[in-house]
Amino acid sequence: MALDFSGQNLRGRNFKGQDLAGANFSYADIRGANFTNANLTGANFSHTKAGLQRRWAIFLVFVLWLLSGLSGLIWFVNSYLVSEIFNTSSLGYQIGRWTTLILLVAFLLVIIRPIVRVAVFVVVATFTIAVAGAVGFAIGGAAAGSGVFAVAGAGTFAVAVALIVAAAFAVAGFEALIIAGAFAVAGAFTFARYGILAIAVAFAVGLFSIYIGWLAMKGDEKYSSVCNIAIAFAATGGTSFRGANLTNADFTQATLKSTDFRKTILICSRWHQAKMLDRVRPGSTYLQNSQVRQLLVTGQGQDKNFYREYLRGINLKKANLADASFIGADLSEANLQDADLSRAKLKQTQLDGTDLTGANLTGAYIEDWGITNTTKLHGVRCEYIFMRLPTKEDPDPLRKPDNKQEVFADGDFADFIKPIFDTLDLYHNQGVDPRAIAIAFKNLAENHPEAQLEIVAMEKRGDDKILLRAKTAASSDKSQLNAEYFDDYNKLKALSQSQQLLLIEKDSYVSDLKNMLTTALGQPKFYTQGDTNMADISGINIEGSSNVSGIAGNNSIANLGTISGNVSIALNQLPDATDAEKPGIKELLSQLQDAIIQSTYLPEEEKTEALEQVKALAEAGKNPQESTKQKTAKTAITMLKGIFTGLPAVATLVEAGNKLLPAIAKLFGLG
Repeated sequence: MALDFSGQNLRGRNFKGQDLAGANFSYADIRGANFTNANLTGANFSHTKAGLQRRWAIFLVFVLWLLSGLSGLIWFVNSYLVSEIFNTSSLGYQIGRWTTLILLVAFLLVIIRPIVRVAVFVVVATFTIAVAGAVGFAIGGAAAGSGVFAVAGAGTFAVAVALIVAAAFAVAGFEALIIAGAFAVAGAFTFARYGILAIAVAFAVGLFSIYIGWLAMKGDEKYSSVCNIAIAFAATGGTSFRGANLTNADFTQATLKSTDFRKTILICSRWHQAKMLDRVRPGSTYLQNSQVRQLLVTGQGQDKNFYREYLRGINLKKANLADASFIGADLSEANLQDADLSRAKLKQTQLDGTDLTGANLTGAYIEDWGITNTTKLHGVRCEYIFMRLPTKEDPDPLRKPDNKQEVFADGDFADFIKPIFDTLDLYHNQGVDPRAIAIAFKNLAENHPEAQLEIVAMEKRGDDKILLRAKTAASSDKSQLNAEYFDDYNKLKALSQSQQLLLIEKDSYVSDLKNMLTTALGQPKFYTQGDTNMADISGINIEGSSNVSGIAGNNSIANLGTISGNVSIALNQLPDATDAEKPGIKELLSQLQDAIIQSTYLPEEEKTEALEQVKALAEAGKNPQESTKQKTAKTAITMLKGIFTGLPAVATLVEAGNKLLPAIAKLFGLG
């Protein structure tokens, strides 16, 4: 029986590693509680109050006041030194003070131009005030933040030089210790003298730092580093869910300030109307994205862009996602029950194990989307769908149903679009003999009734190649069935036409199937069986019950969408480049992926093969200096060059390959 802690005072309680699946913590006070590595599957945390206990909050604010006092002192000394540049003729003093001015200018450049991040380490001691103020807002709101900044601006609570150096070292490491020590020593020689201008400059910079801290806590991406440090500090001693399993946990209307969610499992966790979700420590979970947090809290994502976002396991039940873009996003295992996805862009969106029960997909764009046999499509509401993204020339590309006056009846869309993955693919590439195919398939079905073979699609490839796709029972040995079929087929091909006719005399099934194969070979589209009638439906394979076995193009969209999505997932696991002007493996492979997908010269089949090589490079990129990974990379690059060789020299993909492949090889140490 699940435990009931509803309404209880659980401040500071230790639940580390415990099995609390399904436990009820609604309306409880869990400030300072420790749920590290606990199993909280299905737990109810609605209306709970998480974060810091009062005594911890007071302690942290006191520490911040001390740090702010140190910051004020450092700024005072720094400003005083600058003001004294022209008041002394001593060369030694001049060098020290001009050095101080250069450091001050560098600091301001870092604040104004966050791209120059490397300089942060040089002046990190002076950065403490903005962090301290932001933490003050994070812990105690406006009052605490204002108190911190007031102390900092005035330079009060100044302590010994040794404490300044120790604090700087604790915050940012050895580089900060050196700079803080330099400022402290300089201050020891100059602080005794007058400095009205120094006070004015220090006060002005203090106000500027207040503004920066405020921007950081308001979510300005340019100052995310300030916000991250502030929140990490503010979460010290707060409620911890680090490493916990929060699958299907409910945080509806919970207060979550100063809560640690690093390394947690957040599959289908509910965050509706949660308070202060922007003040949690998210780690690498989807909570780190401010736009995603807003969506989780409000359920309103209309017209938003979630391009290539990692949203695996997110709970968007009943969310308004109309006209939203999820191009290349990973929504696998997500809860999209009853969500409004009308007109949403779902190109290359990964939906493995996603629950779309009752969702509205009317007018959605599903080019290359990655649905699987575990995608739940029961009760999906959809009047029509588009198989391609819109363009100015074609705003309604590949609409289904084709007749714009028709719409899907209730329940028809799920049957129409559901892919069939348990199939036996019989690919014929040399001297196709339709009669031999028909006889061999009939023999295979009769010899293996347990396989429940049923033809669901025929696909013409090239001038004289054909793929016959048959649905099979899940437990069937497809390798054995394939081998047996082609043994029989090759023997039948060797027979004369008269001998073949003797085998199928009065067999209407073989005759009908042979005729359908002959027709399929003479047409450029995919075909499927509906009773004995075949129909060209512009790239969509449908059997008699309207089930889809493939989706558009010379290769199924399900296959291309799946591999493209897998490439995106692999790329998201690589680190971002530290220098925006010097793209790393992740950035170069992303460009290559886009070039392959957008190529108009590369057939779908070769696109899939090329994306497989990009995926191999992405996986090898996790450890690019390992010899085995370098061999993998070398092989993949060689394969890509071979694929691109046959393309016209003017093709954009060829230009991209000539530019990107050498750069990628260089990052793998391949010259």
